[in-house]
Amino acid sequence: MAQEKQAILLPDYLSVRELAELVGASPIEVMKRLIANGIMASINQQIDFDTAAIVLSEMGFEAQSATVVAVEEEKKKASEAQTWRKVYTDEKPENLIRRPPVVTILGHVDHGKTTLLDTIRKANVAGGEAGGITQHIGAYRVNHGGRWLTFLDTPGHEAFTAMRARGAQGADVAILVVAADDGVMQTTREALNHVRAANVPVVVAITKTDKRNANVEQVKKELSDIGLTTDEWGGDTLVVPVSAQQGTGLDDLLEAVLMTAEEKEIIANPKAEPSGIVLESEMNSSQGTLATLLILNGTLRRGDTVLAGMSYGRIKAMFDENSKKLDEAGPSVPVRVLGLNAPPQPGDAVESVKNDKAARVVAEERQQADTARKMQPERVFTLEDVFKQFEAGQAKELNLILKADVQGTLQPIVDSLKKLSDDNESGIAIRILAADIGNITENDVMLASASGAIVIGFTVGVDSAARRSADSLGVDIRRYDIIYKLLEDIELALNGMLEPVFADRTIGTAEVRQVFRIPKVGSIAGSYVRDGEIKRNARVRVKRSGKVLAENLTVGSLKRLTEDVREVRSGFECGVNLNGFNDFATGDLMEFYVSERVN
Repeated sequence: MAQEKQAILLPDYLSVRELAELVGASPIEVMKRLIANGIMASINQQIDFDTAAIVLSEMGFEAQSATVVAVEEEKKKASEAQTWRKVYTDEKPENLIRRPPVVTILGHVDHGKTTLLDTIRKANVAGGEAGGITQHIGAYRVNHGGRWLTFLDTPGHEAFTAMRARGAQGADVAILVVAADDGVMQTTREALNHVRAANVPVVVAITKTDKRNANVEQVKKELSDIGLTTDEWGGDTLVVPVSAQQGTGLDDLLEAVLMTAEEKEIIANPKAEPSGIVLESEMNSSQGTLATLLILNGTLRRGDTVLAGMSYGRIKAMFDENSKKLDEAGPSVPVRVLGLNAPPQPGDAVESVKNDKAARVVAEERQQADTARKMQPERVFTLEDVFKQFEAGQAKELNLILKADVQGTLQPIVDSLKKLSDDNESGIAIRILAADIGNITENDVMLASASGAIVIGFTVGVDSAARRSADSLGVDIRRYDIIYKLLEDIELALNGMLEPVFADRTIGTAEVRQVFRIPKVGSIAGSYVRDGEIKRNARVRVKRSGKVLAENLTVGSLKRLTEDVREVRSGFECGVNLNGFNDFATGDLMEFYVSERVN
């Protein structure tokens, strides 16, 4: 049996000395091999990959192109980021065919997203909407030169990311819309961050080129500054000037989308059980639940029973984007369906089930799990856990969203983090999904939730909406005022040495109004909850005249009237018994607190 050759990664070009060092051989030996193949090269002369591969083969090694491997890894990373691709893994290759690409359009609020789509599909949508701004998510198919494309008309990158946060990844290509008279805006950069985090390839449409103050070349320069260099300037981004009003450039834009899609493995098995995602839903007074579904694999037929998140039902009727009745819908086809028992959430996965009974059981289990999650949200991904999750194979890189007070501070932090990523020996790479100035916003939290990222703030605040979303979604926000402390924590986390820090947080305060002595039970404090809420599973400290009498106490019982309860909110009365404490007096204050992990 032939011994397997050791694989050596080679760049496109390297010197004879570098090749010798890679295989632990003498440069003289490498030069002899080259001469034997008719190539005269000095020790510092550059040779190409093909030449180096011949030498390695003769020396018992197998050459692999580092460039090819990097490209394959990027493709794999993009594929893994698109969670819906998992439905194809069990399909037989002979059953898979190319399906039409699904395209999403993102950009600044008034740069012409809906007008562009309206012109492409030749239907008046923008005119009937408030202020020309998209108010809902729609899906429409377009035929270009005999090839179909499916467009998702989203109201912005927030909806795109919200769907990702729910596990959906329905877009194959993103069109980033930038107005020729306005250029790259903050919203444009945010949209690009969200698309890059999803590993979705980008085509840029420069709109409003018919305006007097349009400056296409200036927009191309601004795009280059954010990493979208046009192919005309040697980059790899297709940038297409268009005018929706005049109808120019649209064919070129569709061709650019199809060319970009050709580079991806966009496949499906039309014979499989149907699966896809929910795009939108509503409750209609006359028809019941209406839901728009995008089929990504298999074929959905009228009469099928489906499960969509926590909703389920048998499909009674299906309609296309033009309200035409359908009997079936294959891959990349959006359909409006009747028959679900309740409106599902956008981004919910759609799958086929045997019957209503089986669907109902799963839906109820999901509802219970969702209720439990809302009561006690867990951190999706914490800085302390990064090394542990890496060792368990659950994480391959540390995704960060970075916010700083000023640009002069932001860039040194970014550079330091990149150097830290290159130098650390743990094998965990640092990936900065977004780096910007300003306070931490709800948009940052949504991106973190969808991407499994941690939000890092340097001398910035956190918006109240962002804080609420972070608590609800379990996103880890960490704030720093000293750069070396920020970098130290990241480095410790990469090596599994960062320990969590806990602090007590008061959740409610109750005032003792009356004390009851009960034999064999102890003292019951008849109390009034002054603020917050008090919980049976919290710990308690008792104060009298501002001094702490006892702390770290546990609740023996908590009652409202005669009912045992788990919590009592502000403004209500209750009876409290504390384990190991009976020395209550009227006017005492009980502070209920919980221990939480903090930065």
